[in-house]
Amino acid sequence: MIERLSFTENIRAALQRSRIVALIGPRQSGKTTLAQTFVPPDSVNYFDLEDPVSLTRLEEPMTALRALQGLVVIDEIQRRPELFPLLRVLADRQPLPAQFLILGSASPTLIRAASESLAGRLETIQLSGFSLAEIGTKGLEPNTLMQHWLRGGLPRSYLAANDSDSLVWRKNFVQTFLERDLPQWGIQIPAETLHRFWIMLAHYHGQPWNAAEAARSFGVSEMTVRRYLDILAGVFMIRLLQPWHANLQKRQVKAPKVYFHDSGLLHFLLGIRSDLDLYTHPKIGASWEGYAIEETIKALAPDDAYFWGTHNGAELDLLIFKDGRRIGVECKRMDAPRLTPSMRTALDDLQLERLFVLYPGDKTYPLAERIQVVPLVQLVDAEKLLAI
Repeated sequence: MIERLSFTENIRAALQRSRIVALIGPRQSGKTTLAQTFVPPDSVNYFDLEDPVSLTRLEEPMTALRALQGLVVIDEIQRRPELFPLLRVLADRQPLPAQFLILGSASPTLIRAASESLAGRLETIQLSGFSLAEIGTKGLEPNTLMQHWLRGGLPRSYLAANDSDSLVWRKNFVQTFLERDLPQWGIQIPAETLHRFWIMLAHYHGQPWNAAEAARSFGVSEMTVRRYLDILAGVFMIRLLQPWHANLQKRQVKAPKVYFHDSGLLHFLLGIRSDLDLYTHPKIGASWEGYAIEETIKALAPDDAYFWGTHNGAELDLLIFKDGRRIGVECKRMDAPRLTPSMRTALDDLQLERLFVLYPGDKTYPLAERIQVVPLVQLVDAEKLLAI
């Protein structure tokens, strides 16, 4: 078991500020485990909306919830969106007898209902799978980084006894997600159709999104592939990293880039089953780039994150805005990254304070003024990284 102390502290701080806290994120990312550190599952204050007993207790929701005191947890709340207006009423009571921690796998229904019904009352915390910082809190063993990259950060995949068990878990996750979870959230698209689209996206990983090309490849309209893409992005399977447009006299890339949030799911859909498969796969560079980008965003928690590129070939994998600072990140899977013209162009054109080049090695060294090569494992200590 890996303790997720930073998320526990974030939830506790949010409950000091807000009447209702929403913990959202992909299925099987650990939301329930975290919530049960605050309220035990056998408590009268705990409702799991996938449990028939909890559903029976909530047949008369006002009666069930009004008398409760302290912290109340409602898990998988996207199954009962009609509860949101009721929660607004309960959260407005004075004095306030109860607060609510609601958990949901960020479906479009959850996001829309919460924003409309609970405006001004709700604080949202987004949970992901295990980060490199979380698994590295007790020191990184030589194979830890490789295991995390190959299996991804979803807890049961990462903590599986071996790579084969992890692969089986991810296969079952994808099947259940497509065949059960999405239909329960009102998304009526055949599972096989969305599965084929998801596999197609795996081959787009790390590339700018081209709706026309994707529509031709899939044999549907651009509007349809956009809808499929929005669904997978809305449930935290896919990240659409938006482009940054600087005020330059240059033609800049305007389409977002497609990345998988979880490298383990990417590898499963690409047919990558082992270290050897990954090392010999043509998407290894794109996989490393996406993995490094996700871990950077988790570690640094930026105010905003973009990529940048021009039609002349200059590009920056990640542009981060953090506490008024403008930081660039390049992700290079090589033994010893070198200074490139693109790095100098990005540093000057984007007026970066610093540019970090993340790589899988173990030594830190400068490439030029304000450009530093840094091992990816240094994301374990984000504050130290920013102080370099």
